[in-house]
Amino acid sequence: MKCEELIVDIKNNNLKTVYIFCGEEHYFIDYSLNLIKEKYIPQGLESLNYISFEGKDTEFNEIYNACETLPFMSEKKIVVVKDLGIFSRRKKDDEEYEIESKKDEGLKEYLKTLEDYVVIIFIEKERKVDKNKSIVKTINKIGEVVDFERIKGKDLYNWIEKEFRKYNKNISYPSINYLVQYSSYLSRDGNKTLYDLENQIAQISNFARDKKEISKDDIDKIVAKSLDTNIFKLLDSIAAKDVNGSLKTFNEICILNEPLPKILFMIIRQFRLLRQCKTLKESGFGQKESMERMGIGSYEFGKISRQCKSFSYEKLDNALELCLEADEKLKSTSMNSKLVLEMLIVTLC
Repeated sequence: MKCEELIVDIKNNNLKTVYIFCGEEHYFIDYSLNLIKEKYIPQGLESLNYISFEGKDTEFNEIYNACETLPFMSEKKIVVVKDLGIFSRRKKDDEEYEIESKKDEGLKEYLKTLEDYVVIIFIEKERKVDKNKSIVKTINKIGEVVDFERIKGKDLYNWIEKEFRKYNKNISYPSINYLVQYSSYLSRDGNKTLYDLENQIAQISNFARDKKEISKDDIDKIVAKSLDTNIFKLLDSIAAKDVNGSLKTFNEICILNEPLPKILFMIIRQFRLLRQCKTLKESGFGQKESMERMGIGSYEFGKISRQCKSFSYEKLDNALELCLEADEKLKSTSMNSKLVLEMLIVTLC
């Protein structure tokens, strides 16, 4: 089940008795939880009808007792259990395997007996939910596993536009696209959430003061470009044989205090992905299969797919050879590491 479907069910008063909330987008996990709380729990009665437990040390008896108490002047009793940790796969030699297996079984059988007035929500932000586990399959039958994925495309753009409107600001489509590129929200590492983007929007809006229209310049003043973003920018400058632009971008990366070996690793990784993408395209592979073979997401694939058109096989192979030579120099000589990379970038151009 997706977040959008859950929100429709909440509005239509169609909640199941048990849910697992999981996925990368913590912002919408919290949003959905608050939506349920606001709809079903009268103000002033939260302590009686909304009970929350934290962590893997929560015992089955605590959950049982919370659910067995009738709601007071409320349609529903909401029981939230955060990071219980029993929904991911564990190896049999794991020291917690036997303890969790016992907890699984007792809870699984109890969930089948829940009354309609109870809604249990298990929130797993830190662990991946294994949908093949018996207890997860049970919950999927009597309730729902809700995947809170990162929002993309039109949904993301609409969300950004709506957030700026909270500050009485307008932002154009190109400027939204620019913010998405440099916010790191869709970057490969996947560490950013809408909370981070929300904070950046607040900072940009406050910086703009009385201005009604947010510009790219406003974004540049606030949003620090990620390593991934700068590596793409660096290779664009290299493809254009822009030595000054390439060195400028390299220095911007250095300002981020990234270790120089990591910067070189990212450059090598990028050239390898460009070559792989070029080969897959010419072999007739579609986007989905290419992404799977390359081990990257759609956002990164789109940028690499565009960028690989600027490089021939000869240039890519030569670039990889030069990068490996630079890597040897970093490891085997006392030469200044920053100078090694600067010389590499000039040669690549």
